[in-house]
Amino acid sequence: MKNVAHLIGLKDLSKEQIIQLLERAEYWAARPTEQADILRGRFVANLFFEASTRTRFSFEVAQKRLGAHVLNFIPETSSTVKGETVYDTIRTLEAMGVEAAVIRTKKEGLLQELAESVDLKLINAGDGTNEHPTQCLLDLLTMKRQFGKLSGLTVAIIGDLRHSRVLGSHLHALPKLGVNLLLSGPATMMPAHIPQGVKIVEMEEAVQTADVVMMLRVQLERHAESLYLSKEEYHKAHGLTLDRAKMMKSGAVIMHPAPVNRGVEIHTDLVECETSLIQTQVTNGVAARMAVLETLLKGSEMTWESSLATATY
Repeated sequence: MKNVAHLIGLKDLSKEQIIQLLERAEYWAARPTEQADILRGRFVANLFFEASTRTRFSFEVAQKRLGAHVLNFIPETSSTVKGETVYDTIRTLEAMGVEAAVIRTKKEGLLQELAESVDLKLINAGDGTNEHPTQCLLDLLTMKRQFGKLSGLTVAIIGDLRHSRVLGSHLHALPKLGVNLLLSGPATMMPAHIPQGVKIVEMEEAVQTADVVMMLRVQLERHAESLYLSKEEYHKAHGLTLDRAKMMKSGAVIMHPAPVNRGVEIHTDLVECETSLIQTQVTNGVAARMAVLETLLKGSEMTWESSLATATY
């Protein structure tokens, strides 16, 4: 990771770089209350141009646990309402000594554009329907801690695939790590491009064969048209119902990047059931984001080295 200036997407990272981040995330996950001064005196800004609960607060907790000074940008009270561009906002923060910016935006490719002309570290907290790399990393961390490995697992991602930036990152990361990826969902919600080796299957096959059943929220805010099914009809046709959950094989788990639409993509009784790792994902989000922040901001000074023990992944 020493040669990586930003975390814009997992598409840009090698298998070894992803594993290095996961190894450091595992370090922090094993120390859930530890405070550090690794980023003491460093300034990090969170710029969220879209609503967020888990990602925004998870980053802030991660930043503060590492000892950083945190600036939370509020678009409604900033100069962006006067017409200032995001580029000029970033340059302003840079001039003040801010060293990293965590950005969530509706505009796909914005961080890539900014990366070509700014010096501070950029971390993608979700751009449009493109990628959400830290969500993917925390998902991978959750799977690794649950199963002890990633390679050889079968993961089914089900739901609104076309509009999911979480899927955008998993499409790049899971195949690199030797994971068998299955996709299932309404035909109208399929992604435009599916990498070679990724299989599209029916809902029942996905649920019955996967080690991880990952449900996705129907993102109505990104649909140009209204959902052609009612919430009840969607749940019956494409949701993880109680009956479908009974089809899951022994040892399989339920995941969801959240927020959850209870009774739509997943039955409310399954959100916190014994096989659900949804809250565990939230917990692991802090560790994954600590690993990203630490690696990007302290990369040239890091004293730890990744073993790159790919056999365990």
